[in-house]
Amino acid sequence: MICITKPVINQILKKIKKYNNIVIARHVSPDPDAIASQMALRDSIRETFKNKKVIAVGIGVSKFKNYGILDRQDYENYQDSLLIVLDVPNLHRVDGIEGLKYKEILRIDHHPTEDIKGPVDWCDITYSSTCQMVAELILETKLVLNTKIASNLFLGMVSDSDRFLLKNTTAGTFETAARLIRTSNLDFTPLYDELYIRPFSEIKFQAFLINNLIVEDNFAYIKINDEILREYNVDAPTVTNMINNFNFTADYVCWAFVVNDPRNDQIKVSIRSRGPIINTIANRYNGGGHKLASGCRLKTDEEVNNLLKELKEASIEYVSTIKDSE
Repeated sequence: MICITKPVINQILKKIKKYNNIVIARHVSPDPDAIASQMALRDSIRETFKNKKVIAVGIGVSKFKNYGILDRQDYENYQDSLLIVLDVPNLHRVDGIEGLKYKEILRIDHHPTEDIKGPVDWCDITYSSTCQMVAELILETKLVLNTKIASNLFLGMVSDSDRFLLKNTTAGTFETAARLIRTSNLDFTPLYDELYIRPFSEIKFQAFLINNLIVEDNFAYIKINDEILREYNVDAPTVTNMINNFNFTADYVCWAFVVNDPRNDQIKVSIRSRGPIINTIANRYNGGGHKLASGCRLKTDEEVNNLLKELKEASIEYVSTIKDSE
């Protein structure tokens, strides 16, 4: 198979070879794609170049600990390092790099380009996930691929494509998944338990979401406060990771989960769409992402209400446009 991304992959590998100190980061409040790509790339570089010091940084999420353990942010020994950022297009959402004086930045990401731009920048929105891109980087070079690395990459691909159901899934997605499985002899079916086995409290919480989701003019939303999180014994990341469970409901074309996140002193909003372009709206509210999957981090209820108003208006306009074209 001819790899059309071979030139940029060679440039990335050249940068990795150049630096003895490498820091790998991803976005705040990571999802499986972010944390899995981070752990996989760190472990692959470590296994390939035993003399390099490579760390993965950021705030950990307990439910993702099976992907790997993050490293201590010992930046005194990582000055003039190579910073590799994964699955994030803007600097203000990169987690755990405060105080790091890196020499160069390198990005691998499937989000639209924003303000991160280094001498090597691999941004391609046609990929289903950052894990797919990291998998291709490893498969097309002599970087080490073992069973654990392959497991992480496969899980990230499955998660970010919602089991290969989303529109960002392509023939290339399946080709990369197949190559991972063949190359590492990966027994992949037991891995699904890591993504989908969950406590009964989360099942009950999903029922709460279903019963309390507000649907208005083809737009749906719900606000979750601290009291509800405590009642159902769930945290903010758990809520946002459930948003794709509402993908196939006919009554709305856009939906948002608003969650108070006291740990990080912010209000986290996850947004999904089956038509209206939402990342341009999210960009105006300290957020961003894909055209049909975005998020924001806000501070006030007023900001939340303004955001929801814009999303509702976008939904109304989209449905009106579709009806006019019929």
